[in-house]
Amino acid sequence: MQLLTTYPEGIHAIESGYLREQLAAIHVIVSDDALAIVDTGNNDTAPRVMSVLAELGYRPEQVTYVLLTHIHLDHAGGAGAFMAACPNARLVVHPRGVRHMVDPSKLWAGTVAVYGEDDAVAKYGKIQPVAAERIIEATDGLVLDLAGRKIRVADTPGHAAHHVCYFDERTRAWFTGDTFGLSYRELDHDGRQFVFPSTTPVQFDPEALHASIDRLMAEQPTAMYLTHYSRVTDLPRLASDLHRLIDAHVAIARSGADALDHRHQIIRNGLSALMRQEAQRQQWPVDENTLFDLFAMDLELNAQGLEVWLDKQTA
Repeated sequence: MQLLTTYPEGIHAIESGYLREQLAAIHVIVSDDALAIVDTGNNDTAPRVMSVLAELGYRPEQVTYVLLTHIHLDHAGGAGAFMAACPNARLVVHPRGVRHMVDPSKLWAGTVAVYGEDDAVAKYGKIQPVAAERIIEATDGLVLDLAGRKIRVADTPGHAAHHVCYFDERTRAWFTGDTFGLSYRELDHDGRQFVFPSTTPVQFDPEALHASIDRLMAEQPTAMYLTHYSRVTDLPRLASDLHRLIDAHVAIARSGADALDHRHQIIRNGLSALMRQEAQRQQWPVDENTLFDLFAMDLELNAQGLEVWLDKQTA
């Protein structure tokens, strides 16, 4: 397992160990003697990241910010553990997410509703609260100073209403959470990278997601750093693919809208067919069994998210 990938200008990706290799990356931005950590994985991620930082010569006291893109637990479940390990850090999170970091009980209940109690405990463990005085609200346009390195916040709904992205002005690169989709390194082919949308429950909004992607691209960024999984470039092509695939997800959802008794299966089957088409179109270098192993959780959650979105259209 490759724990560390180092990019130019003091950016590192650390393998979180969440569920499988190359599923969730924790990014670290280094500016002089100050560090910012982007997203946190689950509780088990914190000691792994602290160990890698120690090998790089950094101490937990140097972490200035823990930046959450949103509060889904694969991104924020370890926030309390990171804050306990990093005594000088401030947690930066969308205003809608602050109360859930202070009191995670409702966030936990929502996670259990999606995954079930046993699966939720296995994935995330016990969620630790964060003291309110250690939290900064990630309001749109906020600029954070990381030892002279400016990091700007952008409100980017669509995947979730409480989603933000962080723009590193030094490298002109975004840290995108799930707004710029999923890009698993196992699918890279002859140096080309690929993306697939994430429409997970419960706040998928296709119009908002299209607008957020356009907003990211308007900065003419050099790279996107995705939580799932790390750095991608060739961004105009990938953004075009994302727009097309978001529309395809919406069309699949609408195709099952009237079949309430087996709607989930229709949507799930439609997403599986879309996945096969995309694998052929993009010449992904994996067989079908491996492909569906990689995306098993994503396809199920995407289907659930599309159903929630459909219900909102008719409410």
